Amino acid sequence: MAVAVANMTTAALDWVSVKFNAPLAGMVVFGVHIHGHLIVEVLLIAVILFQLSRKSYKPPKKPLTEKEIDDLCDEWAPEPLHPPITEEMLSEPPTLESAAGPHTIIDGKEVVNFASANYLGLIGNEKINYGVGSCGPRGFYGTIDVHLDCEARISKFLGTPDSILYSYGISTIFSVIPAFCKKGDIIVADEGVHWAVQNGLYLSRSTIVYFKHNDMSSLKSTLEKVTRGNRRAEKIRRYIVVEAIYQNSGQIAPLDEIIRLKEKYRFRVVLDESHSFGVLGSSGRGLAEHYGVPVEKIDIITAGMGNALATDGGFCTGSVRVVDHQRLSSSGYVFSASLPPFLASAAIAAVDYLEENPALLSKLKRNIALLWSEISELPGLILASNPLSPIVFLKLKRSTGSTKGDMKLLDEIVDRVLKEDLVFIVTTKRSTLDKCRLPVGLRIFVSAGHTESDLLKASNSLKRVTALVLSELA
Repeated sequence: MAVAVANMTTAALDWVSVKFNAPLAGMVVFGVHIHGHLIVEVLLIAVILFQLSRKSYKPPKKPLTEKEIDDLCDEWAPEPLHPPITEEMLSEPPTLESAAGPHTIIDGKEVVNFASANYLGLIGNEKINYGVGSCGPRGFYGTIDVHLDCEARISKFLGTPDSILYSYGISTIFSVIPAFCKKGDIIVADEGVHWAVQNGLYLSRSTIVYFKHNDMSSLKSTLEKVTRGNRRAEKIRRYIVVEAIYQNSGQIAPLDEIIRLKEKYRFRVVLDESHSFGVLGSSGRGLAEHYGVPVEKIDIITAGMGNALATDGGFCTGSVRVVDHQRLSSSGYVFSASLPPFLASAAIAAVDYLEENPALLSKLKRNIALLWSEISELPGLILASNPLSPIVFLKLKRSTGSTKGDMKLLDEIVDRVLKEDLVFIVTTKRSTLDKCRLPVGLRIFVSAGHTESDLLKASNSLKRVTALVLSELA
């Protein structure tokens, strides 16, 4: 077989050398010296070895002719660089023509906005408007005093030893995870985590094991299987990765039970609080305050600041060792230009405003409760989120049997409530990169800035439109 491979390769490369007038490079295959253009040699040898490995393949008795090689080249078709563009991919979301506050402008008309995670209604607040920027990574002339002030303010608010700022919200979690989790480590993650968390898991190259969405029995079973009788697991780093409020479902993670399991099985917890920071707890300090769990029991906390704080960027908070490690090892911090100082100033002002105005949280909770009471009996839809979550998630009572069919119905509802009643909500449309397999649905972001009439307008519109669109599925 070795001689046959060498003969075939030599004949093919002689033809290539004449055709392309390519410079020659020496090479040895199975001890036989051959010549030809180096790149072409490697490709041809790979193809021939693959063919020889197939049981049904029989080596030709003579070298390929020029026509046979031409025919093989003509038949070859490369894989596409991207998947086919579908009609759904070409659809464009509505364009906002003003700030994304409780009310915004779309196509020249004022609409009630339930599509932005402006939980405290701080977008447009005059105390959070600043105006300068900077460039350069934090470790290379990019650190300004306001960055340090913001990190200290977040730590003081949450009661943690130290914090670190990131320039972009979603890059926070997918930089933090691979900064700590490496190849060979074990991560047990909720199957409903959003794309940024998924990306962090992928970049870590760790062994990933998923448990059923927000199901503590499944988490316990998974931790048991991973650790039981596994001596190797005792010697490697082990993490549980969850979200406080899940972006893909509006569910709230049971932190008290997670901490109990973490301590029993000796795991570390990474918690993303992008949708709970400034929202949950009696003073907006997040999931730990909501459950009365000491914050130091959570090993790593991350959050984007583009939701409740109405600014941008993100932060990670925890022990001094956790933060210092990221300043040297987290790609999103080390290699990105620092957060524009005006955004850090806006974050400080937003935290100050929240502490000075605790009525904001009470108003947000009342608004969530009012909307829940008004849409609890929508035809064809059921409420699937936690009653305390500002992400109100509605899914179909009866699926069409396919995600594409479900999305078609949901998109029709979204389009009609916007065009006919000037109410702006969104579906849980996901990109081809998003591996989450939770049911799709409607996502309504409730804000403290919404009035009672805003909420009633949205609920009445949904009642009318869903009755028309989903009458056959109800």
